[in-house]
Amino acid sequence: MLTRRGAALWPSERSPRLSKERLNSRFAEYRDVLGLPEELSLHCLRHSYVTHLIEDGYDPLFVQQQVGHSYASTTALYTSVSSDFRTRTLRTALDSTINRALGLDEDGSTR
Repeated sequence: MLTRRGAALWPSERSPRLSKERLNSRFAEYRDVLGLPEELSLHCLRHSYVTHLIEDGYDPLFVQQQVGHSYASTTALYTSVSSDFRTRTLRTALDSTINRALGLDEDGSTR
């Protein structure tokens, strides 16, 4: 499906431009064949991309720039980190704070 000149996403082998609607439609076809939840959309992949970058330790500013957000708060809305990641992050921060308060090295050993 061709779109007006400014709304083109990617060229394809069958036409010079591909519409967002066509991509969404094809994604929905695959989703339905695979029996995935109806609320899963192509846009969900964008959220997954942001979440995986954050969980893999990429700098939040880098992630924000990757997805073209002007504000970190917008990127934060896209991020749905796992409870395991939240627990590990909190544990690291608490361990570091406790070690500093006790005068220990970062690994918990005495200086």
